[in-house]
Amino acid sequence: MTTPFLHQLSVLVLNRHWLAIDAVTPADAFLHLASGSARALRIEDGSVEPLDWEAWLALDAGTRSVGTPRGPVRIPAVLVLNHFDRVPMHVPSFGLDGLWMRDGGRCQYTGRRLARHEADIDHVIPRSRGGVDGWENCVLSDKEVNRRKGARTPEEAGLRLLRQPAAPQPVPKVVRLRNLWKIPEWEFFLSTGSASSRSRGQPQGAELRLRSRTPFQSE
Repeated sequence: MTTPFLHQLSVLVLNRHWLAIDAVTPADAFLHLASGSARALRIEDGSVEPLDWEAWLALDAGTRSVGTPRGPVRIPAVLVLNHFDRVPMHVPSFGLDGLWMRDGGRCQYTGRRLARHEADIDHVIPRSRGGVDGWENCVLSDKEVNRRKGARTPEEAGLRLLRQPAAPQPVPKVVRLRNLWKIPEWEFFLSTGSASSRSRGQPQGAELRLRSRTPFQSE
């Protein structure tokens, strides 16, 4: 495995209730394992087994590994934290990307889904007339619609907003996670799953069989 891969976000992180919350690099994953703050999940043949650092080192190298003085060590695909139980939230930063996320990539005057190059920020109350930069006064707009609107209010331009703009609500950070590396083990935890399964903290892929006691099982 090449050194740059150690610094790519290719290891999914679960909280102690087995809910996906983030992605870290293999280098950070090894630090979590070595410090005892997390266990790595061995996922094979439809079953899952949480392993501590020493047990993980005893595994064969597999298809993803990194060379060490003691030989190749398998790179985990998924970690489960031993104590952290929160779900980190994400609040978009104000700007075109944040407005795109809040408005679902749709022009807030026509409702048309836009390509990124077609999108622009429209000030509902134009800045030339005292409008400010902010969530409550800005919407995603088709560039052509924004050009026609110019320094007018929506009413003056004969336009109607789909909804009144407001600051977006925080969303779980996992909503932004994407399996860019197409790692099969991630799909068990990023798939939709059932609401009852998520509320119990069980892995979202119902096909998984647990090989050992996990934090969400009763004592």
